[in-house]
Amino acid sequence: MKTKKSQKRSKSTDGAARKGPAVRFIEPQKKDRRKISKKVYNRELRRLQVELVELQEWIKQKGLRVVVLFEGRDAAGKGGVIKRITAELNPRICRVVALGTPTEREKSQWYFQRYVAHLPAAGEMVLFDRSWYNRAGVERVMGFCTEQEHREFLRSCPEFECMLIRSGILLIKYWFSVSDEEQEKRFQDRINDVVKRWKLSPMDLEARSRWVEYSKAKDEMFKHTDIKQAPWYVVPADNKRRARLNCIHHLLSMIPYRDLKPEPIKLPPRQKDKGYVRPPITDQTFVPEVY
Repeated sequence: MKTKKSQKRSKSTDGAARKGPAVRFIEPQKKDRRKISKKVYNRELRRLQVELVELQEWIKQKGLRVVVLFEGRDAAGKGGVIKRITAELNPRICRVVALGTPTEREKSQWYFQRYVAHLPAAGEMVLFDRSWYNRAGVERVMGFCTEQEHREFLRSCPEFECMLIRSGILLIKYWFSVSDEEQEKRFQDRINDVVKRWKLSPMDLEARSRWVEYSKAKDEMFKHTDIKQAPWYVVPADNKRRARLNCIHHLLSMIPYRDLKPEPIKLPPRQKDKGYVRPPITDQTFVPEVY
């Protein structure tokens, strides 16, 4: 892979905003099973995270409003890529929304209402770790919504998203696709790892037994919501490292931006001590030095 930023961005002579790294397309039917070394992965991830910081500054300076949806099967890798995106970003500018089960009050509201409350203001990017598409997935398969509510969602969702786009919001939707075999492997890994066991909820286990039903629900969802104004971008996620790099790479390519280099920072001299006396160290309570 090329590493120079100048080779990753399109040059502009008039100073207009330019897009991030050019998108690399892989034919879906040709699965890339080659492993990517940890050294290459870490190097590319670091380079992309630097680009994300530049994108963050552009979003802040230009007052953009960006919404990114992450959907897909359980253990498909959504959380992993979200962590890599936000690792070096300012949480006041880029925040993650991962809503739990709706309350009784929220259940009585307009379906999209609780999501609208989390939409970005100017200069913000919001990453939804699952979103309003819960109604087309888990709620549909598990029977948490009626048939009428599901049909209404499929009808109104494209209109809702077009309304967001017309208001000036940049909406990007990702679907993480994982094979049956790889999901099984990741579930077993979570079961056997005490620090990952919390990731497997009873709902995840129930969803595992309804694999085909989820597939049908996903196909129907795509049929109605994969629209020109807000298309779904599918991320092949059997290889975690490649999925993370490809998703971040694509996200950067979706938002025209420039590197707004800040002014050089010079630390001011520290205030001089003019008769200040520290209180006795014995008056403070310290954390035990176990290590």
